[in-house]
Amino acid sequence: MGDLFGNGKTTAAQPLAARQRPQSLEHYVGQSHLLAPGKALREVIEKGHLHSMIFWGPPGVGKTTLARLLAAHVNVHFIAISAVFAGVKEIRAAMDEARAMRDQWQKQTLLFVDEVHRFNKSQQDAFLPYIEDGTVIFVGATTENPSFELNNAILSRCRVYVLQSLTEDELQQVVHNALAQDPVMLRRGVAIDADALQVMARAAQGDARTVLNLLEMAADIAEPSQGGVLVTYKTLGQILQGNIHRFDKGGEIFHDQISALHKAVRGSSPDAALYWCLRMLDGGCDPLYVARRVVRMASEDIGNADPRALELALNAWDVVERLGSPEGELTLAQAVVYMACAPKSNAVYSAFNRARKLVADAPAYDVPLHIRNAPTALMKDLGYGDDYRYAHDHPDAFVAGDCYFPPELEGTRFYEPTPRGLELKIGEKLRHLEQLNRDSRWQRYGGNSRGGKA
Repeated sequence: MGDLFGNGKTTAAQPLAARQRPQSLEHYVGQSHLLAPGKALREVIEKGHLHSMIFWGPPGVGKTTLARLLAAHVNVHFIAISAVFAGVKEIRAAMDEARAMRDQWQKQTLLFVDEVHRFNKSQQDAFLPYIEDGTVIFVGATTENPSFELNNAILSRCRVYVLQSLTEDELQQVVHNALAQDPVMLRRGVAIDADALQVMARAAQGDARTVLNLLEMAADIAEPSQGGVLVTYKTLGQILQGNIHRFDKGGEIFHDQISALHKAVRGSSPDAALYWCLRMLDGGCDPLYVARRVVRMASEDIGNADPRALELALNAWDVVERLGSPEGELTLAQAVVYMACAPKSNAVYSAFNRARKLVADAPAYDVPLHIRNAPTALMKDLGYGDDYRYAHDHPDAFVAGDCYFPPELEGTRFYEPTPRGLELKIGEKLRHLEQLNRDSRWQRYGGNSRGGKA
């Protein structure tokens, strides 16, 4: 535990990625959307008043390094624990250390928790009183969506900063820095040609740790050249075991490929969808990542036009988890082909976005009294549940004219089914029910039917 900077010394025995860990914000590469002058996190750093925060981003983008640099920049004590190895005992020990620094040395502590999403609810809750009373500035790092993996109590006390994969230019800068600064690289005279540098940056797929590991491995097998060693395209071919074509100049980077897969499914092109799916798998993409994206496609682009697509996508995900690669990849391909051939609808996706915008922009209307539960006598006296009509007691289990919105939103419509697949029938049913509603309102208001919001 304690300050992980130690005495700042590095040794040749350390991996290159460890030796190249930046010692100041000026040498930190990436995350300009947070750290450029005028950006949110940069403002916090320059003012010297850190708050508790969550760093959310993929591996190798500098979450741990940034936390260390923040602590050093504002001169606070630094403690790091990992949720992979730590439990409540380690949490308490960290808090004892933080209290001692506060009470004996009047110094704040930044507590960095790596892989924080791996802590269960009770372990996450253990941090709350120490965040509340200022014992620690809490900084958690996670590769998973905090909205799903972290307690609301933790999230309400932290600001979430999204860290992005490094660009190819940034990864090339990481390599240049290592060649120009690392004592081992300088002593051995390691150089890299332009083609190899580009391939290396693409192969790393946004991960600084990966690009430095590739550089270190390539330097070990590179051919001697003019008093040093030169890393070439051929050198990287040996490391990537013949798969260098995946990252050549004509190839598509990872995010382009998933976009191509998604658009091929949306465009009902099963052959192109299968091609991009296999390109990603061949390029070393985690099949579970593809499976997650395929589930998203099932809801976003097919929806209720063919609800079986979502079931098939979830089944494929389950098979990939159970069988792994390569056995599970065939089922993933089956799901991709099915969805490319399925009828398409983004009606639910569009309705979701419209509803989300209305919820964000409109007042928080009360639940109408007639659709509130009344489990107590007081609630019944207050009118909860009055005039509620049980749908199953009516023909077709539908109460014509009833409104389940707040009165201010009566007639609002989000969902507009497409005339394709199952949604063709869904649309017909909704039009029939709407006609029943209109007829009921016509009778209720004496021929003065009220229009609704679109």
